[in-house]
This record gives sequence, structure tokens and C-alpha cells, in this order.
Amino acid sequence: MCGRYNLTLSPNELQEFFDLFRAPPWSPRYNIAPTQSVLTIRFDEEATPREPGLLRWGLIPSWAKDEKIGNRLINARGETVAEKPSFRSAFKRRRCLIPATGFYEWQQQPGSTKQPYHITMADGRPFAFAGLWEHWAKGPSPIETCTIITTAANDDLQPIHERMPVILPKDRYDQWLDPTGNSEQLTELLRPFHAAPLKAIPIGTLVNNVRNDVPECLSPLE
Repeated sequence: MCGRYNLTLSPNELQEFFDLFRAPPWSPRYNIAPTQSVLTIRFDEEATPREPGLLRWGLIPSWAKDEKIGNRLINARGETVAEKPSFRSAFKRRRCLIPATGFYEWQQQPGSTKQPYHITMADGRPFAFAGLWEHWAKGPSPIETCTIITTAANDDLQPIHERMPVILPKDRYDQWLDPTGNSEQLTELLRPFHAAPLKAIPIGTLVNNVRNDVPECLSPLE
């Protein structure tokens, strides 16, 4: 599962790292949560072809009658995403990148306590989750939404949690975004991340509250 993450880069840093034709509409965020607007990168043949934009986190399928379904569809399992009715159309044609600098996971402790961890690349560089997006037009106004694909945890994260978001290697970004991509080849990308080491640091419980969107969310546990 991936239910919280951060993206602390400036617009200019995002433009440079993700090779965008313009700086995206973004301010550093430290505790991004479902139902909020998140930065995504989608295919646009006239925009390098990477177009940044803001979508609501929590995918609403185009056929859904009620937008509340998006509250439950913040993640899509990579093992079944190509077949599930909620995701299969988006997987075929509407894939996106969701940039991040880190994400959070909670490790179950004895009793009911859970210890939050901040997970980043060991070298501190940003990365991108594999995402899907949809356009929903059955309400008073259209809504564009997204979801993050997950997979089994890699060796670095298995002690903390059994699942992790799909992190795409940078040299596969265009393949993932290409709307004409081969489904079988794309499915092969939905694997635990092994291209570079990850670092998991225990942090305080400030991140547990979605209203706390401050740099202190990243502070290591003392």
C-alpha cells in the first residue's frame, strides 16, 4: 500500500529532473494524502512529451455513478491492474508518473502501536511512482483523478511492510507514458524496485495526522 508520501522539490527542480517543457504548478509538500491534489506527469505529444498537472488522488472510473468510489481507489495492485474493471481501461490508455522524494510506511509493533518510516532513495534523488489517471464527467463538473500502483515489497522494505508502491526506473518513464504501449511489456515494469538501494528511517508520529504538512514530518526518531 501507499497512503502517504512527500514531494519537496521546487518547480524548477522538478522541471529539470523530469525533463518537463515547463515548471509545474507545485510548492514543496511533506505529507501528501489521498483526496488531495497531487502532481502528475502525463503524455502529451506536443510537450516533450511530458505534461505536468494536478489531479485528485483517488481514482474515479469513468463509469462510476458516485465520485466517492475514489476514496477507496487510492492504490491499484500491480498483479491485477490489467484485469480489474476499475483500472483496466486506464492501464491500457491513461498511465501517468507521480513524482516523489519519499514515502511513508507504518510497521506494526507489539500491541496496536505502529512505527512510521520515511523511505527514500539511498542517494536522496527523486523518483516516480507508476500511476493511472481517469476523467470522470458524471457529476456537476468533470474531475480528473489518479491512483498509485503497488507491488510486493522488495528486500529493503519487507521488514516494514509487505507492499510498496511501484517505482519506475528513470529510463522507463517514456515507455510507461506512451499510450500505444504493449500491455504485456508494461506489466513487466510492475515489479518490486531493485534498480537502486532504498533507505528507511524511523520518524516521529507527526506524519500520522494529515493536517501536519511540515518539514518536521521528515525528522528522524530521536
